[in-house]
Amino acid sequence: MEQDDDLSLIHKARLGNDEAFALLFHRHYSFLFKYLLKLTLHEETSKELAQETMMKCYTHLSSFKGEGKFSTWMISIASRLYIDSIRKQKREQKKINLLSRQLSWNAQSKGIEWSDTFADFNQLDADVRMPILLRHYYGYTYEEIGKMLGIRTGTVKSRVHIGIQRLRKEWDS
Repeated sequence: MEQDDDLSLIHKARLGNDEAFALLFHRHYSFLFKYLLKLTLHEETSKELAQETMMKCYTHLSSFKGEGKFSTWMISIASRLYIDSIRKQKREQKKINLLSRQLSWNAQSKGIEWSDTFADFNQLDADVRMPILLRHYYGYTYEEIGKMLGIRTGTVKSRVHIGIQRLRKEWDS
C-alpha cells in the first residue's frame, strides 16, 4: 500500500507537483534521519546529510525507476553522500597534516622553535580554530569576529572557550 502511495506521489512530483514531493519528503524524513544518525552519531551532520539527500532525490527523481522502494533508493543516495563526506574529511585532514609538517619543517630550517601546540591547534575543527586564531593571534574583538564569520557574538565566545578547553585538556594529558 505504501509503495503504491509512494509511486503515485512520485508520478505527481515528476509532473511538477511540489506538494506531492513534500508529502513524500515528510513520509520518509524520519526514517532517513534515524538511519543517518546511526551512521554519523552526530545530530547536526545527520540533519545536513538528510537535507542534501532529499534535495538529490528531488533533483534526480526522474532517475528513480520504481523497481524497488523509494526508501531504498533514498537510503542508497544518503549512503553515498555519507561516504563522500567521510572521504572529504579525510582529504581535509591530510591537507592539514601536510601543512603542519611543512610549517614545522620551514620553522626548523629557519631556526625557529616549533612546538606541538600548533599541531594540536590544527586538530581542532575549522569552526573552532578560526575564532581562536582571529581573537588570540590577530586581536579582533568577539563582535568583529561574529560579523566576519556571520555568527552571533555569544557563539564566537563559546567556540573560543571550547577550543581553548580542548587544547588545555590535550596539553595536560
